Amino acid sequence: MSPAASTVQTLPHRKEVPAEDTWDLSSLYTSDAGWEQDFEKFGKLIPRYESYRGRLSEGPRVLAECLEFDMQVDRLAERLGTYAFLKTTEDQACDAYQALTARFQNAAVKAGQLASYLRPEILAIPDEQFGKYLNAPELRGYDLVLERIHRYRPHTLSNAEESLLALQGEMAQTASKAFRQLNDADLKFGVVEDEHGQAVELSNSNFSQFLISPVREVRQAAFHKYYEQFAAHENTLSATLAGSVHGDVYYARARKYSSSLDAALFPDNVPVSVYDNLISSVRKQLPAVHEYLEIRRRKMGLDDLHHYDTYVPIVSDIQQTRSWEEAVETVIDSLQPLGAEYCQTLEAGLTGRWCDRYPNLGKQSGAFSCGTFDGDPYIMMNYKPKVLNDLFTLTHEAGHSMHSYYSSKNQPFQYYNYTIFVAEVASTFNEQLLAQHLLKTTDDERVRAYLINHEVDSIRATIVRQTMFAEFEKIIHEMAESGEPLTVESFKSAYGGLLKDYFGPKFVIDRELSLECFRIPHFYRAFYVYKYATGLAAAIALSRRVLEGGASELADYLRFLSSGCSQDPLDLLSAAGVDMTSSQPIETALQHFSHLVQQLDDLT
Repeated sequence: MSPAASTVQTLPHRKEVPAEDTWDLSSLYTSDAGWEQDFEKFGKLIPRYESYRGRLSEGPRVLAECLEFDMQVDRLAERLGTYAFLKTTEDQACDAYQALTARFQNAAVKAGQLASYLRPEILAIPDEQFGKYLNAPELRGYDLVLERIHRYRPHTLSNAEESLLALQGEMAQTASKAFRQLNDADLKFGVVEDEHGQAVELSNSNFSQFLISPVREVRQAAFHKYYEQFAAHENTLSATLAGSVHGDVYYARARKYSSSLDAALFPDNVPVSVYDNLISSVRKQLPAVHEYLEIRRRKMGLDDLHHYDTYVPIVSDIQQTRSWEEAVETVIDSLQPLGAEYCQTLEAGLTGRWCDRYPNLGKQSGAFSCGTFDGDPYIMMNYKPKVLNDLFTLTHEAGHSMHSYYSSKNQPFQYYNYTIFVAEVASTFNEQLLAQHLLKTTDDERVRAYLINHEVDSIRATIVRQTMFAEFEKIIHEMAESGEPLTVESFKSAYGGLLKDYFGPKFVIDRELSLECFRIPHFYRAFYVYKYATGLAAAIALSRRVLEGGASELADYLRFLSSGCSQDPLDLLSAAGVDMTSSQPIETALQHFSHLVQQLDDLT
């Protein structure tokens, strides 16, 4: 082995990671054997769906029994599926847990097929009889479930057609599974020399760390090295993304929605106007974004600005290093306005084993929270002590987990699982409190500039960038719906046009940047990312309301966290104090962005 090769930093194998740095999944299952026992139970339960087929109009008692049985199956499936999924994310190359996940998915598809008659039968109940069911004491607690099913009447097919769609469940996941395997396990990005002259293996997990290097040559090298792999696989990635888009179009048309976007927004009862208002409101404020990018170029002393220059702090000589323990302490301190129960519960989870903390070989990239009704609200991190954004990621995912904690504690199973639309409020609310806390606890103007720069970049990334992603998703789905071909060049052309609009005329767009459209995991679960933008806008409004208010405003917010899906998302937010049917929250958030940019310009 050459001297250069011997100094390459590599990630540890999963078995080499200390147990205290990993999550403890025993709240779900203490061992694979326990999972196997419940999986066998699950297999024996699902045939019982046949005992209710054709009987749901017999009366409220039979319907109530069937719904209770369905919830029992769903609750067990959630536990089984979550354990299998979490074990798979620990090491994407582990065949044993890939097989476990595949077995569960096969069984879940069978369950879905056997249960596919439920909605058509319920919808076939005459309106007068259905109205009586809603008032029947046997169905108390299921009235909202039934009302939500009734909303789907125009989009529910015959029993035979529903059965066929249910059979396609596993096949429909092929595009997203292929992308994850390619992106997380098969792509090898090579080695990059960092600012200390150390050869480091480049990965999805540490790419962001390279982009905040104060040495431009390091950022530039990492950017080009990283995208070499996407360029080498652009045809495969294009076909995979196109498969995902065409799947969305197929299901929307099969269920008689006006568009893929309409189909995606329907479950949350969110009007398309909310999505369109987001895009139009952000586009109106793009000159302020372009102005910020020009300020960034000037403050960094650069002749031109590239994408790899947009993540490094403008004040780049300040070290923000926090161990895991220090990060947890900072997060908990920032969340004190949310009260003792919130903070004590979260601190116990983060110092305990809710969280899988650090990167390891084969581990899924990024971060997520995964809450269940019966288990702990787990968090996957790939925490890096020198990346300030990872501190914000930690409080972000903690917001999701505490949302799960409160909802599962205060709602029955059928109403505990909040929608993604409101989930992004709880997570970005925490980020707002963290930003406020960090600014309050320093008198150093350079540190303040650093933190304001971070908040500016956070708003740009969460509202502006995610809106660009949302607009891209809308464009490519409209292309598919109108019969336009989805190819490498058509994807890159659509994305390249948005890059020019959102980054402005003075920004240098490297040829490789259009390949970014193939590497965003959320594009494989379309029309999700807009919720990041609306969520942060709502969070800015609600965090101000809590910080500037009193016990009543805090109670409103905690009630929001405790409400699960017991109301539609827009109604939940309205009760908490923000109207997302209006463009005002988006405009207010971007005005806040402009104010921060001016502060940053003055400080630096």
